[in-house]
Amino acid sequence: MTESGLCTRCTAVSGVLVRQSGAALLAAMLTVALVASLAAGALWQQWRGVEVETAERARVQSLWVLSGALDWARLILREDARSGGGVDHLAEPWAVPLEEARLSTFLAADKSTTADAGDTLPQAFLSGVITDMQARLNVTNLVENGKVSDASFRAFAKLFELLGLPPGELSALADNLRRALETGAAQGVDRGAAMQAAQGALLLPQRVDQLVWLGLSPRTVAALAPHITLLPVRTPVNLNTASATVLYACIPLLDMALAERMAGVRRLSHFRTLPDAAKQAEPGGPLNEADHSVSSRFFEVRGRLRLDLSAVEERSLLQRDGVEVRTLWRDRGG
Repeated sequence: MTESGLCTRCTAVSGVLVRQSGAALLAAMLTVALVASLAAGALWQQWRGVEVETAERARVQSLWVLSGALDWARLILREDARSGGGVDHLAEPWAVPLEEARLSTFLAADKSTTADAGDTLPQAFLSGVITDMQARLNVTNLVENGKVSDASFRAFAKLFELLGLPPGELSALADNLRRALETGAAQGVDRGAAMQAAQGALLLPQRVDQLVWLGLSPRTVAALAPHITLLPVRTPVNLNTASATVLYACIPLLDMALAERMAGVRRLSHFRTLPDAAKQAEPGGPLNEADHSVSSRFFEVRGRLRLDLSAVEERSLLQRDGVEVRTLWRDRGG
């Protein structure tokens, strides 16, 4: 073999070795990339599982704490019924809101808890407030015995006029509420009648924000929300806890100036009886036990627990009959 042929053959062999080395390097790089991808995916799945479990555990713990806070609120209302003398006003313990406080401050008062226990707990903060729902106009009062109540309609009309809301929406609300209550009564009495009325039936709202089902616009509902409520039965307005706006609306001949003066007098000394309130309402018109009172049965409890970067809120409606306090519904949100 000549020298030139030998060089050509060596060059060809070198090229083959270079190509094989490049292919091996590429295969090794692909293998490393594949292993890294699988490891990253497994790590992400593990991290995701830990985060989901942590979030679920925090949610469950938050709900347990909020359930305890609700029981605490029920206890406060029960004790108020025992010692309140049948009168509810804004100077009572239940009306004092609980500002955001760290849970470890509650444990510090517990002698069975060690001093370092609070430092090892997560950063959890609890806040809440109890609100008298009979301090507002009750939408349920608009319908009485299957007909629109004239007295309640006039009270809502005053409120609509004061807030600058369309009076046509009030008429639609009253009429649609009457129809919804009729449908509910038919479903409870006669299944056949309920089936016949199902095509034009209206759903009966359970919350104030659901009043859009009965013809109110979202803007109107937002404006009315601080002044109205939706309770399962007809209720009078508690003149000890109602705002000046609600006092103006629920007392027929009361003007806004007299309503504000009445609210100011009440802050100095609450009304112990309905006649006491009537003296301050003059000449706003007579008061009656069907529409006015100085005590309440329905209360809303709002609780909020902030745990690290998340927060859970709960809203509950309580009904108090004597010393018995029961929960009608509970709403939770994050």
